[in-house]
Amino acid sequence: MLLLKLRNIYRIYHIGKVDVHALNGVDLDVGKNEYLSVMGPSGSGKSTLMNIIGCLDTPTQGSYELDGMSIHKENRDISDTANDDQLAYIRNQKIGFVFQTFNLLPRMTALHNVELPLIYAGVPKHERIERAKATLEKVQLADRMYHRPNELSGGQRQRVAVARALVNNPSIILADEPTGNLDSKTGRDIMGLLSDLHEQGNTIILVTHEYDVANRADRVIHMLDGKINEDNKKK
Repeated sequence: MLLLKLRNIYRIYHIGKVDVHALNGVDLDVGKNEYLSVMGPSGSGKSTLMNIIGCLDTPTQGSYELDGMSIHKENRDISDTANDDQLAYIRNQKIGFVFQTFNLLPRMTALHNVELPLIYAGVPKHERIERAKATLEKVQLADRMYHRPNELSGGQRQRVAVARALVNNPSIILADEPTGNLDSKTGRDIMGLLSDLHEQGNTIILVTHEYDVANRADRVIHMLDGKINEDNKKK
């Protein structure tokens, strides 16, 4: 079943008198429970593509559908193109983000960091605490839930970030260089966790420059000059 559909996506940034074409007509379909990695050199468009999929940026041209919802249409005036409030809702409810730098709030415990998406979603306190605890247990951090980020290792902090991405049961998990700040053993542990989550039914898209990380996915696309240059799917 199709989860994500991009058609003829362009993203052009106007920098002074220069137009920078970050994406140049990208078409991409991603099915439910697919595990996709995105590779490419610096400036290839992979981060821009991730930002558009994650509703952190909007295309200059093209159409985008996520889980049956129209995020962006070719004509910006069409009424069913998502507005800012709808995009905020989609980011909170449909997409889980995992960043290279973890992006945890330093003064909050692991439990409170994982609770945050539920607070924004208006979930009652008792329910959100129970859901946050259950999600931390899922990533094997039940014994560290009351620790702050500076009391956790890099791998543990990334597990908190993964738990935060999972807590709202999103349609898709976006991981941007999830092993970039980790040593090789801890990176393998995090990739093992993502593989386990995929086997449990989660759809995962990750950006990486590491071939061994990319090859954990079932499908690898290579970006070049704002386009998908290769699309390789394992049988």
